Amino acid sequence: MDDLSSGRRDQVPEGAGFSQLDIRDSLEPVFNEVRPELCFHLAAQIDVRFATANPGEDARINVLGTVNVLEAARKHGAQVVFSSTGGAIYGECEAPAPENAPLEPISPYGVSKLAAEEYLSAYTRLYDESHVSLRYANVYGPRQDAHGEAGVVAIFFRAFARGETPVIYGDGDQTRDFVYVADVVEGTLAAVGNRGVYNVGTGVETSVNELCAACGRAANIKITADRAPERAGEILRSVVDPSLAARDLGWKAETPLETGLAETWRSMSGQEGA
Repeated sequence: MDDLSSGRRDQVPEGAGFSQLDIRDSLEPVFNEVRPELCFHLAAQIDVRFATANPGEDARINVLGTVNVLEAARKHGAQVVFSSTGGAIYGECEAPAPENAPLEPISPYGVSKLAAEEYLSAYTRLYDESHVSLRYANVYGPRQDAHGEAGVVAIFFRAFARGETPVIYGDGDQTRDFVYVADVVEGTLAAVGNRGVYNVGTGVETSVNELCAACGRAANIKITADRAPERAGEILRSVVDPSLAARDLGWKAETPLETGLAETWRSMSGQEGA
């Protein structure tokens, strides 16, 4: 199911059933038809700036929409695997944040994701279900949209493909935990049948300056980035500790950053040239 507010119908694999729905819509007809055992819940309002300007709408999508999914799943005994967020929930990180680190979101988006997690936990306790929340780090990879609240990798590569100069905000020393999308898929599948909360990341910090240079190497382009003032409220250090997922799920991120960036560039440069 997707409302296609950002996705495209032609990206749905051939042979897969598809319903164009908002997660706030009535989901029961689809759930009654499919009778699922498992539901991967990846739908969300993801724009931090939009959430700050429109916290009510952000909560209606991310919190009430999640409750709607949980209710539809409950009637069929389906497990929900929920895509949460690491950076927006933990806030500033002095070191890789484990799942029991202080939760200090600084945006309505982070608050809504944390509230959705709590609903999954409550349903697990109340109905003896097995739901799981995955706190993704900064996911990147092929087919990532470079528009809207896009990841910085997609934004840099779009600039390269168009012959434009990338822009770095602030001094570029702010760090993130960049995890390749194929690894995230494997981590998400590994979580099936478990319950609780798990980080899905690499545990490695990469600065925006380092990332820009690595993107340049992947694209075989010599980079000199433009500089712009830092953006208010931006987290300076964001990195998750994935050791619990390694212990419980047998999962760890396997793709080195240089390899993932090379795959992403091959995908994006082809798209921009088409």
